[in-house]
Amino acid sequence: MSLDIKYTTEALSTGAGRNGHVRTADGTVDFQLAMPKELGGSGNGANPEQLFAAGYAACFHSALQAVARAQKVDIGDSSVGARVSLGTTDDGGFGLAVALEVIIPTLEQAEAQKLADAAHAVCPYSDAVRGNIDVAVTVAAD
Repeated sequence: MSLDIKYTTEALSTGAGRNGHVRTADGTVDFQLAMPKELGGSGNGANPEQLFAAGYAACFHSALQAVARAQKVDIGDSSVGARVSLGTTDDGGFGLAVALEVIIPTLEQAEAQKLADAAHAVCPYSDAVRGNIDVAVTVAAD
């Protein structure tokens, strides 16, 4: 697959990794990182899973809006939540799982699920993780 690049960004992690600092080149993202309390850390800072959840939710919501526009469907005041879980794998490593929750108050659940499934097929984040991590996409009532 060839990629016609439209945008590139950069981020730099410094310090002690999960207990360090991350900043984008333009400074719009600038966070002190901290290991979550659940993993034995202080929890006094952002962590990579939170950043991934925020990025995935925003990207998926954008894909949902694009699919809806293409199908001429009004999705009104829709929202997408992303829950990213970190756990251990059978071989002792670490892995991720994602649960995406889509809310489209203006549509019946079956129609909303069709749009969510279509968005999952075109979302760049979904494409990047497909086959690598479990991703569940569900539509919930608002």
